[in-house]
Amino acid sequence: MFKKVRSRQIARRVKPGDGHALPRFRWWQQVGRALFYLRLADDGGETVYAVDVRQGRTDSSGYANADLYLDGRHHARSRLPAAFPVQGGTIEVKKSAFGLKRCHYVTAGGAERQLHPDRASAEGRRAHFDHAHPSLSRGIRFFSSVVLLVSLAVLIMQLMEKLTRPAPIAAHIGTFTSPVDLPVWLNIAVGVAAALASTERALRLRYHWLLDGGAG
Repeated sequence: MFKKVRSRQIARRVKPGDGHALPRFRWWQQVGRALFYLRLADDGGETVYAVDVRQGRTDSSGYANADLYLDGRHHARSRLPAAFPVQGGTIEVKKSAFGLKRCHYVTAGGAERQLHPDRASAEGRRAHFDHAHPSLSRGIRFFSSVVLLVSLAVLIMQLMEKLTRPAPIAAHIGTFTSPVDLPVWLNIAVGVAAALASTERALRLRYHWLLDGGAG
C-alpha cells in the first residue's frame, strides 16, 4: 500500500517540458552531468529518450531535477527521485551523494534494463573501459568494494568505542576499545578513499545503502 502511494506521489512530480533541444555533452561536464539514452523500436522507426541530470544543480525550492528528452526535444522534468512514463513502461531515476544510483527502463510487465550512458560522459567512459579492459575493470570493481568494507568496519568500531565510553553505559555493558587506532591523517585518507570508491561505483550505477550510504 505504501509503495503504491509513494509511486503516485513520484508520478505527480512530472511536469511537461518546454521543447528546447538537448544540449550537447561537453568535455568539461565530466563532473556534474549524467546523460543516459533509451532507444525503443516503434512502428517503422525508433524513439530515442534521453535523461539529463545535473549534479549539484537545484531548482528554486532546493530540489535536484531530472530532464527527459524525446527525440532530442525537452519532453518532461521531474524532481528526483523521478519516474517518467514512456512508451511501454517507465524510466526510473534516483541519485545518491556520489552520482546516480538508478537510471532504468521498467516495462509494464516488470522487466527492467539500465539506460546507456553518453559516450562522452564519465559514466560512458567507465562503461567503455569496462568493455575494452574487462579484467582490469573487474579488479577495480573488487578494489572499490574492499575499500568500502574496510571503511565501514573502521567506522563501526570507532562508533562502538565512542558509544560505550559514557560511565552509565560502561557500567552496564562495559567498554569497547577499537583494535584500530588511526591517526587523524589516516582517518581522512580512509574517508577520501571511501568517497572515491563510491564515486567509481556510481559511475556504474551501483549502490548499497550500507556501503555507499556509510561513505556518504
